[in-house]
Order: sequence, then structure tokens, then C-alpha cells
Amino acid sequence: MKTSSMMTTVMPRAPVGKAWEEVSASFDRFCLAAGIETLGAMMEKDAEVACGPRHSRGEDRRGHRWGRTQGKIGFHGGKVAIERPRVRELDGNELTLESWQQAVGEDWLGKWAMNLMLINVSTRKFRRAVRLPEGDVPAPAGAGVSKSAASRHFVALSAARMKEWMGADLSGLDIMVVQIDGIHISEHLVLVAALGIDSEGVKHPLGLMEGATENSAVVQALIDDLIERGLDPAVPRLFIIDGSKALSKAIRRSFGRHTPIQRCQIHKARNIMERLSPALHASVRRALRQAWELDDAAKAEKLIRNLAQRLERDAPGVSKSILEGLDEILTVSRLGLPAALRRSLACTNIIENMMGTVRRVTRNVKRWSSSSMALRWTAAAMHEAKKGFRRLKAYRQLPALRAALAAHYEKETNNRALVQKAKAA
Repeated sequence: MKTSSMMTTVMPRAPVGKAWEEVSASFDRFCLAAGIETLGAMMEKDAEVACGPRHSRGEDRRGHRWGRTQGKIGFHGGKVAIERPRVRELDGNELTLESWQQAVGEDWLGKWAMNLMLINVSTRKFRRAVRLPEGDVPAPAGAGVSKSAASRHFVALSAARMKEWMGADLSGLDIMVVQIDGIHISEHLVLVAALGIDSEGVKHPLGLMEGATENSAVVQALIDDLIERGLDPAVPRLFIIDGSKALSKAIRRSFGRHTPIQRCQIHKARNIMERLSPALHASVRRALRQAWELDDAAKAEKLIRNLAQRLERDAPGVSKSILEGLDEILTVSRLGLPAALRRSLACTNIIENMMGTVRRVTRNVKRWSSSSMALRWTAAAMHEAKKGFRRLKAYRQLPALRAALAAHYEKETNNRALVQKAKAA
């Protein structure tokens, strides 16, 4: 556990004075009084270091005492008033006490506001969440526990963290798998997010982009941003998407025509089932499951084509849908990945779980005032989801994916060379 730098200064060994008298009133009140006394002692020590002992005129002093004033520091998600000494330098400028600067610089208010809003405490209930209604810790006007104050703290901290995250360098991450998916925030606002899995199986939220629809322009803007931040397009990677043609188009434009793309098998099966009569569900679901679990991609493709042929009479439209995007549905099988790794990488469950956290975190938002608000909330929710990320189940088999990607790229490079040679001849 990280120790606050404020603890390096001298601290009382036991609660004294008013703090001890407050024990009988309430523990919260005691903690407040003890904290104020401790901080007061630390500031007096800083003042003594800067000015020397009282009534002394040491030659090495940097300033002189200039009375006392009132200030406010964060406590229990709000602010409390505290009296502090003032010190001025010999040239007349204010000299900031180190302990006071650290106390006000901790930004506990922003952290409290952000944490509570991420766990779905509304701004209207923020005061109750940090101060008990029947408690005796003061919360006067200006204490920073109002609805508007909590909102301001959340906006400031979430904007700062989003700016830092969206400008972070990605070149140091050994990303092997990228999942991309969109989430509809409102009727005219869609956010497209990217999540990466590195060679150790660790999951990383990579980026976020806003747009009116989930079209290729929005996805292209997201990919361009990732590349600009260090995601090398020359490195072999597997992309996993939900089946959007806009996603495939943008990925292949930036990473190459032969970039392996896996369409989510769960989305595909769900779309097929929604268009079939209930009487056909069991047999079709069984056939699809058999195809997904086959190690031989050619046999799996044959099984799916046979299924489409059987449905030609009862559901001709669904029959065509089954064959649509067949190459991308069986990508993990064509790469020859182990069964456990195929199950982990054949769907978009990882990024869907993250999007579920985004929906949970944002459910209290009644009106999206702007796209920047949606970006801030979604970015904060993505990092909230990251706290619960676990390593990919089949992370020990990721070397097999690296070898398969290298073999795939080498094969495609050789094929292109042969085609160009044939054209030249």
C-alpha cells in the first residue's frame, strides 16, 4: 500500500486536545478533529522550518510569519474549514507550506465524486453518500457535497483522465488481438471502442471514437488514432468484430487485405435463430455448434454449407444469411488454433462485457448534452471495467496464435509475390 508523502512530516503519537474530547461525541467527529490537529502540527512544523523558532532572527530563515487564515481541505467527499498559518518570504511573496499544498492537492473530492458516480450513486444523493444525515460532521454551504459540486468534480477528473488515456503511447504493448465494437449512446450518437489483448493475455482498453453511426469513417478514425499512438500496422494481429462490414472495410484498408478477421460466432448464431421458426432452433443450433468445435476448417465449412442447403426450402432467406461472411466466421479454425483458444477468440464476449459495464455506469444519465460528455462517461466506464478484467483463459496458448499469424502472413506474402510474377510474365 502506498504511503502518503504527507506522513513524512512529524505527526503526534496520540490524539490530544480537542480530538480526544470528541471521542465521546462520535468517531467521525474524532477522526476529523484528530486530522485537523495533525495537519495543524505539520503546518506549524513547516512554518518553523521556514521561519525558525518564534521570536528568533536566524540568518538562514526563508521568511517570516504573517498571521493566520482560514482554508478548506477535502474530508469525507466534501470540504471542511481549517485554520492555517501564513508565511511570507523576505521579499514579501506568499510562501506555500508543503503540508498544506499536499493536503489540498490530493483531489479527494474529485476521486470521491468519480468513484461514487461509477458505482451508480446519482449526484442528487452524493451528500447522503459521503455525510450521514444524522451525523455531526459539518456540511455547510460551500462544503463541496452538493449536486452541482459533485458534477463539476466528476467532469474535471474524468476529462483529465480521458485526455491522458487517449494520448497514451501504445508502442510498448505487445498487442496480438484487437476487438472492436460499437455502442449506441443515443439515436444520433454511436461510440466505437477498441480493446486489445497482449501476449500475456492481459486486456487493455485501447481507444474510443464518436460518430453519428457505426460506419467505416468512424472506425477508420479510431484505427488511424491507434496507429498514430503506436499500434504498428505491420505487426500480424487477429481482429475480432461483430460482423459489421464497415469494420472489416476499415481494418483491411489500414492493416492489409489479408488481415485475419474473426466474426463473432455468437452474434452470427443469434441472428440466424431470430429469423427461424422455433421448431428449427434445436437442429440448427446443434449443427452450428458442431461446426464451431471442429478442428478442420474445411469440414466445418462443409457442415455449414450442408445446413444452408437443408434450409433452402423452409427458410431460403436464412440459408443465404448462413453463408454470408463464411470465411470470417471460421478464421480461428483456419489458423489452426487449439480448441480452448478458439473458444476464447471466436466471439466478442470480452468487449461485450466491457460494454455491459458502460451501460451500467451510464444508466443514471438522463440526457446526453454533447458527444464530449458521452466520451468522458464511456472512457471512465471502460477503465472501471478494466478493474475487473482477468487474463484470457487460454493465455498459455497465445504462442500458438503468434506462430499461426506469422505463418498466415508469410503465406499471403508468397501468394502475392507469385501473382505479381505471373502478371509480369
